[in-house]
Amino acid sequence: MAKARTTRSDGRAGERGGRSGAEQAAPASGRPRDPAIEEAIIQATRKRLATDGYASMTIGDIVADAGVTRPTLYRRWANKYDLVIDALDYGLRKQREAYPPLDMDQLAPREALVEAVRRLDPRYHNERAMALHGNFMAEVERVPGLLEQLREHAVRPRCEELLMTLVSLQRRGAVREDVDLDMIVTLCFGSYFADYLRTGRDVPADFAERVVAAVWPTLAVDGESHSA
Repeated sequence: MAKARTTRSDGRAGERGGRSGAEQAAPASGRPRDPAIEEAIIQATRKRLATDGYASMTIGDIVADAGVTRPTLYRRWANKYDLVIDALDYGLRKQREAYPPLDMDQLAPREALVEAVRRLDPRYHNERAMALHGNFMAEVERVPGLLEQLREHAVRPRCEELLMTLVSLQRRGAVREDVDLDMIVTLCFGSYFADYLRTGRDVPADFAERVVAAVWPTLAVDGESHSA
């Protein structure tokens, strides 16, 4: 459940115009909060982020889309910035929950790498992901903390998972010790953005396999370059 925070992560003031005294002083009802209300607010926020961008979206639009009141939202989130951070965290959590449960150590090395690269896909379980990334990059001058929050809540967890898979494959003797693992992670993650910018298409079903096919010969130890 989202918790209201008293300060914005980027140190700026709240949404332009601030909150009314009634909204600031809205008392908790004492009743358990309805998860469906928070879900509706988060979903409305994510949609507005993708369509309007952070600067243009307003609390008024979000509560109208979610079918709630401003006091209802402000009982849960102190300001727009904090709401957006929870919306980011929500998206990553839902994406992770959608992944099939797998034990990477039980997969053949190349299969494990393919699955780790597949889980890099920003659009897995979120078709608006590329728009969200673009909007946050566009806001870097006005709201400098926002892109760092995107890195923290969306980019780093995905990339760390791939990096840990590569480290595990090194320990298993399948990946060479002299490989620049950080660069491999950057290349694999960047491939999703490059393909989107070049083609605008949905992610092909075999995209992860093709990425691994391109990098595997440079990673594999002798005799492993063609292993499944």
